[in-house]
Amino acid sequence: MPVSLRHFVKKSPQWAVAIIAIILVSFYWFIWAEDRYVSRATVVLESPQVASPELSLSSLMSGSSGDTHDLLLLREHLLSVDMLRLLDEQLGIRQHYSENGDFFAKLRDPNVPIEDLHKYYLRRVEIELDEYAGVLNIYVQGYSPEFAHDMTALLLEAGEDHMNEMGHRLADEQVRFLEQQLVRLEERFEETRGKLLEYQNEFGLVSPTSTVESIDQVVATLEGDLARLQAQRNALASFQSSQSSELRQVERSISALRDQIVVQRDRLAQATGDSLNRVSAGYETLELQAQFAQETYSSALASLENTRLEAARQLKQVSVLQSPLFPEYPTAPNRLYNSSVFAILTIFIAFIFSMMAMIVKDHRD
Repeated sequence: MPVSLRHFVKKSPQWAVAIIAIILVSFYWFIWAEDRYVSRATVVLESPQVASPELSLSSLMSGSSGDTHDLLLLREHLLSVDMLRLLDEQLGIRQHYSENGDFFAKLRDPNVPIEDLHKYYLRRVEIELDEYAGVLNIYVQGYSPEFAHDMTALLLEAGEDHMNEMGHRLADEQVRFLEQQLVRLEERFEETRGKLLEYQNEFGLVSPTSTVESIDQVVATLEGDLARLQAQRNALASFQSSQSSELRQVERSISALRDQIVVQRDRLAQATGDSLNRVSAGYETLELQAQFAQETYSSALASLENTRLEAARQLKQVSVLQSPLFPEYPTAPNRLYNSSVFAILTIFIAFIFSMMAMIVKDHRD
């Protein structure tokens, strides 16, 4: 070793170590590190516009928070262990990443536990959420362009299947629950309507309430006629004798009207038996029950249709904005960037050690 070099190492060991480290790391990045191909894809989640969206203050303030939430769910699924198992089963990522790559970048053992494999998987797959554009950018690194492209395509296919399955399952559960309630309400409606028809057939009345109203009108008419005849009788009694034929005729008419009023009132409400007012009260009760069952059934039908529309609106479809790119040349690792960053950090650390050494030397002097 030349004397000047020995003197430099002895005088500034921190700078010597820094230079050696920079040379070794640069050698690794520029010569030893194996090329990796990066396949890229961009996806967005869309839902069918079944109805025109409402423009409100809440919708303006919330923005696309629902879409962002769904994109985050898709991202977590693509980075999950379940997705890793599917990729390993169909593409054999253990074999690919263990047989290719340099010593520091490859998968050391193809039989590593799933936890360690998942950590390595997260180093080779990157999924970024662009909140402003509302899209997912997927980056997959592989040691061959075919593998990187196939892995990206499988991620998109499996992610779309998962989102569709999750949306359909939730929609089917909601619709199935409402359909079960609808069957129960339909049976209740048919039961109440059947009781109402049996009640009408039993008493031979289509509408007891209408019958009561008609009898009330008859009684009111008879009472009006009775009042008119009583006034006529009083007028005749003022100048005719009680034995006159005209006065007797009026008396007989008054007596007949009174008897008829009593008959009609007895029909309307008598002390015992199935009087018409009791029949009418029972009919009104059954009619209210049937009407309530019908309204409930109609509301359930409307809710079912609204739920179906809402479920269809909430279904998410994975739309591919950028199909999986088939890389033509390797873009990873970024050799110049990695070497430059390491060199800058190493020089900065060496400078700090030099400053500390100078401070210690000054204190000794």
